[in-house]
Amino acid sequence: MTHSPDTFDPTAAAEVRIVAFYCFVRLADPAALRDELLAQCQAGGIKGTIILADEGYNGTVAGPAEAIAALVERLEVLAGDAQAEIKFADAPAMPFGWLRVRHKREIVTMGVPDLDIVGAGGAYVDPADWNALIADPATLLVDTRNRYEYGIGTFEGAIDPDTQGFTEFPTWLKDFADSLSEAERRERPLAMFCTGGIRCEKSTALARSLGFGNVHHLKGGILAYLEQVEEAESRWNGDCFVFDQRVAVTHGLAPGHHVLCKPCGMPVAEEDMAAHSAVCRKG
Repeated sequence: MTHSPDTFDPTAAAEVRIVAFYCFVRLADPAALRDELLAQCQAGGIKGTIILADEGYNGTVAGPAEAIAALVERLEVLAGDAQAEIKFADAPAMPFGWLRVRHKREIVTMGVPDLDIVGAGGAYVDPADWNALIADPATLLVDTRNRYEYGIGTFEGAIDPDTQGFTEFPTWLKDFADSLSEAERRERPLAMFCTGGIRCEKSTALARSLGFGNVHHLKGGILAYLEQVEEAESRWNGDCFVFDQRVAVTHGLAPGHHVLCKPCGMPVAEEDMAAHSAVCRKG
């Protein structure tokens, strides 16, 4: 299991430790594992969400440092030799008011049930090496996120699939593949990225199944890139939407410049909120 470059000290003083994780690994009995992890989280005072499926696990939870360390130890056993991502953070108070451990068909829903994800994705590219890959004019750079995420920030030259949700992405990618020659699909570098890396595990596996032969994705996603690459060297423009109370972050994972419009749920630049709200209220 690979951890984020963040320093993690399980003995460090913190009111609440947060851990976000995912791993594509074949789980023999997700339903039984659900009961086990639910009991462990309840006993340790952990709250948040964990999703389990035949293809692996995904979640973000928070709790006392010792309980989180024990949960991570169990997740490492489940991962075995599989490639996994795990990130730690601290908070002054519990950020979640619930505990949900769910057994679902997919840990991130793309809607291609016959696609074998485990071990089938593209090659990982470390954030430090990403600029060189996407600076190559031959590289096909694809943002796998939704249109509202693309709209507030993306990499220079990235293609926007203009999708409302991830379940629309397979149709777009098939059409995109059909627009290229067989040689282009086989030879041109295809570089994909998303917020934290999980959607790219599936999108790159799908790309390889469609005949793309030179497939890559950003290890740790945009968040790892913004954390590790200096702003002066960055090819990222704008903010990165995140699915929590921060709404968006920018270089160094500093708070971004967007807020959520409560009526429509879309991220809006702070300076544009008044104008947006006037239009939004009119429907």
